[in-house]
Amino acid sequence: MEEIGATVVAVYMRCLYEHLKKANMCNMVGFIDPIAVSANAGSLTDKSRLVAGRLQKTDGEQIFMMPYNPGRHWVLLIVRAKRETVYFLDPLPGNRVVDEEAKNIVNNAIKIYNSHIARPYRKTPIWKTLPGTPKQPSSVEYRYYVMRFMRDIIMDPSLEFEKKFAKGKEQAPYPQEAIDVVRNEWAEFVCLHME
Repeated sequence: MEEIGATVVAVYMRCLYEHLKKANMCNMVGFIDPIAVSANAGSLTDKSRLVAGRLQKTDGEQIFMMPYNPGRHWVLLIVRAKRETVYFLDPLPGNRVVDEEAKNIVNNAIKIYNSHIARPYRKTPIWKTLPGTPKQPSSVEYRYYVMRFMRDIIMDPSLEFEKKFAKGKEQAPYPQEAIDVVRNEWAEFVCLHME
């Protein structure tokens, strides 16, 4: 349970993509590379264009999972461009707010996306915090939790994550077995592709 890097998260996203292919859900869920959009990855404009580019390659109904690191912590943003809605999942206990840079990246990306599809842009997208996410017990699990959030979401073909992580739901930490599932899937995926 040591701290892991952004590359581990990106590789796990590729592992989840394989599951989406098998479940015929690739048209429902997409991913945005956390290495390319997190803090210190480039300019705000470049990050917004990258996210907008991903959004433009779909029919707009697809959700995009965007693990984001504002610096020394990870959260999961889920972008629904067609609905101009962004969901914020944070594994830290307490009432946390979305990082301003993350907000600006996604808001600008949705603005670019709307321009691309010739739709008027609302003043700002709707941001929804999903406070019913399991909360990490110490300071090193946040990446594991973000990976587990993504797994929990795609394992439900209805994609009812908003209900699953709604306010008032259980916020207890994931049991170690739930985190071990993610760790084992990652290791098996890496071993399979090293051959």
